[in-house]
Amino acid sequence: MRTVRQAIAAMLVAAIVLVVVLTAIAGMRQHPQDMPWTKLDLADPVGIFTARKLAALTTDFPQCRALLGRAGVRYTVLPPVRERRCGYTDGVAFEAGGARSVAYRPTLGTACPVAASLTLWEWHTIQPEARTLLGSPVVAIEQLGSYNCRRIGGSESWSQHSTADAVDISAFVLADGRRISVLDDWRGNGPEATFLHRVRNGACRLFATTLSPDYNAAHANHLHLDQANRGGLGWTVCR
Repeated sequence: MRTVRQAIAAMLVAAIVLVVVLTAIAGMRQHPQDMPWTKLDLADPVGIFTARKLAALTTDFPQCRALLGRAGVRYTVLPPVRERRCGYTDGVAFEAGGARSVAYRPTLGTACPVAASLTLWEWHTIQPEARTLLGSPVVAIEQLGSYNCRRIGGSESWSQHSTADAVDISAFVLADGRRISVLDDWRGNGPEATFLHRVRNGACRLFATTLSPDYNAAHANHLHLDQANRGGLGWTVCR
């Protein structure tokens, strides 16, 4: 009798495991962006592992370019840069038109993974939040630069700017002429501050590192966004 009970218990456990596995498979098919092993597609919704997949593009320029092309993003490939221990070979600059609607001021040249991440940020966070909170779409984003051959603060570690895998965003210009500035509008309870906090939170889902005025005084006037490749299961930083 004991053997029969054990057999029944084992069958029940196996049945439960099977149900869990089948449920997981069904979920994967409906939400592939939430699985670490599925391929990145810029047409998919933003998922749990999207930021890590974007960061992984730092070692695959051809794939990054293919993703931009399939998504309808117009861009120009930049000449390689080599400077001391700095430089990049995967730089791109956005071109007007195509699937994007925002211009960068001044013109932005950055590593391809950052460009892909900025594209998703525009589509999934910046424009929806601007229309909802401010009643007008964003037509331009002001930036303080991407490539800069320098270290992080006073440390010996090289900044992600040294390979163009970072960008600093300072303000957003709306179609109605308003300018939303990180320096001037971050604090408070108004729609401008809410917008800036929400676009920061949206960036946290797309970039390996997102730093805002909440991090320290050095970031009082900009959002630092970078794609530090910390591995397929690496961590992200959101401050």
